[in-house]
Amino acid sequence: MPPCIDDVMKLCCKLSANQQIKTAVKQSGKGAAAAGGLAFAGGLIGGPLGIAVGGAVGGLLGCWMTSGQFKPLPQVIMELTPDQQRRLYEDVMGIIGSITWTDVAQLTALVMGNATLQQQVTATLLSYIQREFQAEVHYVD
Repeated sequence: MPPCIDDVMKLCCKLSANQQIKTAVKQSGKGAAAAGGLAFAGGLIGGPLGIAVGGAVGGLLGCWMTSGQFKPLPQVIMELTPDQQRRLYEDVMGIIGSITWTDVAQLTALVMGNATLQQQVTATLLSYIQREFQAEVHYVD
């Protein structure tokens, strides 16, 4: 992997680690399906009240199904395939393309020192993860 791509992946890991972002990549669809499916079934059986009850029960079931399934975003980034990393790199370079750097420490310092740039790179990263994996993003409090 070219050093430039590696630097950008490390930058993305650093940004997401600083903000303690976690994501549920594969399980969020199952949770949503459980909530929607039970709301639909409740509506068939109990009408409007059944929708409310089914949605509530489905939401709890979905929450239970996905609990513990969230991974730290840096881990997800490091598990990306080379092709996925290249696509993320291209998205992030659309934001930081005018910056020149010599190593990952300098790149990180340049981005972390500029709040606007930091927000733009983070937004691009989250957009990529949500688009590529239909992932649910969660900020740890």
